[in-house]
Amino acid sequence: MDRAQKEKLVDELGQIFESSGVVVVAHYAGLTVADMQDLRARAREAGGAVRVAKNRLAKIALDGKPCESIGGLLSGMTVLTYSEDPVAAAKVAEDFAKDHKQFEIVGGAMGENALDRAGVTAVSKMPSRDELIAQIASMLGAPASNIAGAIGAPASNIASILSTVEEKAEAA
Repeated sequence: MDRAQKEKLVDELGQIFESSGVVVVAHYAGLTVADMQDLRARAREAGGAVRVAKNRLAKIALDGKPCESIGGLLSGMTVLTYSEDPVAAAKVAEDFAKDHKQFEIVGGAMGENALDRAGVTAVSKMPSRDELIAQIASMLGAPASNIAGAIGAPASNIASILSTVEEKAEAA
């Protein structure tokens, strides 16, 4: 890899570190190519991505970025799983680690906050952006349906009372 390629890679990694909601660092020694393809596919489905980069270049790219604190995690065979959604990459990494014992999560960063192994697990258990939006939408929709039900209920009650009165009048 020549100097121009390295500079380009450092720029790409810098953009990843700057724009990602969460970055998870893991060791992947012992994983097969098929396993890595599986990890990449899972990350892509969740709206994230996976990147293997030279630790030295990644440390250069981290300089001055919000998640600079993860520089100490970059040693050995490391892979970066990242996403704009602050939860997606952590969920993908946790799920993948359950299936593959060789995939060892070391830590990560969520913005300027460094995450240890337990922190990544905690983030992975949080609801994703889409789940939160769905929850908020259902909360906003619930009062409207309650109002509609309350408005419709008296009308149906009046109708049943009138039909009862009519039946009694006809019987008499």
